[in-house]
Amino acid sequence: VHVYISVSFKQVRPLLYSGHQFGKYIVKMNKLLLQNRNKFRSLCNNASALHNARHMSSDPIVFVDGVRTPFLASLTDFESMMPHELLSQAFTGLLSRTGVSPDQVDYLCAGTVQQEVRTSNITKEAAFDAGFPLGIPGHTVTMACISANQAVTTCMGLLATGQSEVCIAGGVEFCSDQPIRYPKVVRQLLMKAPRAKSAEAKIQVAEMARGFSPASLSPEIPDPREFSSNEVMGHSADRLCERFGVSREEQDKFGHRSHMMAAQAAKDGNLSDIIPVTVTGTETVVTEDNGIRSASLEKLAKLRPAFRKGGTVTAANSSFLSDGATACLLMKESKAKELGLKPKAYLREFAYASQDPKEELLLGPAYAIPKVLKKAGLALNDFQVYELHEAFAGQVLSNIKVLGSDDFCKENFGLSGKVGDMDMDKLNNWGGSVSIGHPFGATGIRLLSHAANRLVKEDGTRALVAACAANAQGVAMIVERYPN
Repeated sequence: VHVYISVSFKQVRPLLYSGHQFGKYIVKMNKLLLQNRNKFRSLCNNASALHNARHMSSDPIVFVDGVRTPFLASLTDFESMMPHELLSQAFTGLLSRTGVSPDQVDYLCAGTVQQEVRTSNITKEAAFDAGFPLGIPGHTVTMACISANQAVTTCMGLLATGQSEVCIAGGVEFCSDQPIRYPKVVRQLLMKAPRAKSAEAKIQVAEMARGFSPASLSPEIPDPREFSSNEVMGHSADRLCERFGVSREEQDKFGHRSHMMAAQAAKDGNLSDIIPVTVTGTETVVTEDNGIRSASLEKLAKLRPAFRKGGTVTAANSSFLSDGATACLLMKESKAKELGLKPKAYLREFAYASQDPKEELLLGPAYAIPKVLKKAGLALNDFQVYELHEAFAGQVLSNIKVLGSDDFCKENFGLSGKVGDMDMDKLNNWGGSVSIGHPFGATGIRLLSHAANRLVKEDGTRALVAACAANAQGVAMIVERYPN
């Protein structure tokens, strides 16, 4: 029997044993493996990571560039527009910046959350408006606040499998026009009454009308509660902060930091992903975000809780309802070279996660980050840039505490210890969703653009991008700087 055993970590020797000798050797090797199991596990993980790296480096997917419209508070300068018009201008802005023509694009995919009923496949409507050839297909995805990330990874799948060569991923949200509707009894009466031709059908409509009252005409505003848990996300954020000991002062400081970082980044010209938007039907051109505020910590401390009495989440340490769109250009490295393009980054790896929607609604990043680190064979300290979505200041701080908790990581992630401590000096240095704004379907690409641009500006190599989403989901992505 030929048994190939690793006698040392440097060489492999073929050994030949008879039955009795073989049995004794197996017992001996079992003891050796148990004594050195961590070393063997590490060796296997490193080998897997090297295999993945070689596989990805053959012709990796690149992030050529990303753009966004200004992110505006809802019911401000964009309020008269339609969402597909915002996405259309993100598409054309991206083409203008990269020099790629519409007929060079193979596929379009964009994310959104609150859909305009007349433009349900908003990606194609925006493509029509932007002048893309009619033969270019496109579809729309939705995954709550990580919808744009889903659009990106969907395009990555098309590129990896050879279905497409040049893709544009995008995202859009338009909170200035909420899907407000009549109650169900009115909707069904309006649908059934014109079709009621027989006596039986007319009687049925009459029976339905008995339930009609003046109150039936009261409009139904979109319910902000999670459908599965019947809880508002802000309430969940409050409970999360209580669970992990995140104080009101810590949240206010983080919110204040977000606004200060964003203001400085805008002043320094670092928010270069913004493209100007012309408001449809006017000559008004919008060129900057309008949600960044400079308020003192003393002023923030006076604000009342936003969601429940005694809570710590306020308007100042939460993201706000926003209008905006994003877009990015993706392809394989060989295609970028063929087209004479200089990418900004490689998109190396990604992972999605899902957990308990009642108790862990906003812990998506904490669950997704260990998964993507394991896939890549990396640790938290291997990154120079962190970009985390700021749904709430307390949500970000809670996720950071989870990653740094030995007990939580052992119990919930099956790890031997904590994932690691996140260096706050690397986190969201150009502001985040609390200050810049959070158009639900668009934020994911804003995070990727900031990550890629910060790597260049801060002379880093790798960036870790992560975000939470409704339905207790999350995503983590690894971005690597493209060499000069």
